[in-house]
Amino acid sequence: MAEAPLITHVIYRLDYGGLENGLVNLINAMPREKYRHAIVCLAGYSAFRERIARDDVEVVSVDKRPGKDFPAYGRVWRQLRRLRPAIVHTRNLGTADQQWVAMAAGVRHRVHGEHGWDAADPRGENARALRIRRACRAAAQRHVAVSRDIARWLHERVGVAEGAIRQIYNGVDSERFNPQGPLAQDWPWSREPGDRPLVIGTVGRLDPIKNQVALLHAFAQLAGAASGRLRLAIVGAGPEGPRLREVATALGIAPWVWFAGARADAPALLRGIDIFVLPSFNEGISNTILEAMASGRPVVAARVGGNGELIEPDVTGTLCEAPAPDALTAAIRRYLDDRPLREAHGAAARARCVAHFSMGAMVLGYTELYDELLARNP
Repeated sequence: MAEAPLITHVIYRLDYGGLENGLVNLINAMPREKYRHAIVCLAGYSAFRERIARDDVEVVSVDKRPGKDFPAYGRVWRQLRRLRPAIVHTRNLGTADQQWVAMAAGVRHRVHGEHGWDAADPRGENARALRIRRACRAAAQRHVAVSRDIARWLHERVGVAEGAIRQIYNGVDSERFNPQGPLAQDWPWSREPGDRPLVIGTVGRLDPIKNQVALLHAFAQLAGAASGRLRLAIVGAGPEGPRLREVATALGIAPWVWFAGARADAPALLRGIDIFVLPSFNEGISNTILEAMASGRPVVAARVGGNGELIEPDVTGTLCEAPAPDALTAAIRRYLDDRPLREAHGAAARARCVAHFSMGAMVLGYTELYDELLARNP
């Protein structure tokens, strides 16, 4: 029996993050007999690689140095020549130019995915970044957009032909993420009905584009009028961590804020959160919003990027017109003293997630894309 075709995913670094989480979910959920997978990292990997549940996935790094490292292109080329994948799938700006390397290595089928932007270019409008993407678009036969918003941007700003764009939503494991089950073992606050606080929470990389600093300011405004019954959980790790801790201390709210760090037990953490908030300046399709929805939590987020494609306002959560502290404060406040509203929006969020953003739908979308490419020229 012939081996299943190999897909080599080229990413910048395999570490905690939404793009990486989506990739691992895809690899774990795709049937082994359909496709094999390998991951080539430009700049290393962390313990996050242990989330790959399959034992047949090779993960390698070419150890690219910061800045310009032209020999790294040769190291990627050699890995691709060794692996000989049927398809190379690159993701985001940091690997877009590897499409040309894949072509030079003789890889016949090439896909590039766009999952969102970073704090330096939150709207995807940086002129240099657009030039790089436009220079690389011809090397990729298909572009994947994780939201309709990104699909429009790829066509209108990057110049990718509409027929070469496939829009595939991220999916969430609604069995793993569900309202029932244990809390995190180190959950710091009581969950007894008589004295438990109300917990506002967020999950994500601690990065300027995620704008957790606005949530700290909003929490400070709310906590002052809440008679000490509010708590804030910030789950994640990243370069913004030290600054966020300094802000919490300066605002006088540090005793009520739990910085949980990078975690592998997100389902248990989300069950402890009453109101999920994502204050990002921009998003593609947020895995953490989907996970919170599947966990039966109402979501407050800014009306940016793909958030409006996930959240149904006044049904599953609330969309703020701006990711600013005052807007977040007003949106969160309506849930604080209205438990029936929290429960109604949370239940509707889970139902919407199960119906429209399943893991199966995501896997099917990518499988059909890969099948289509191989059928054109096996």
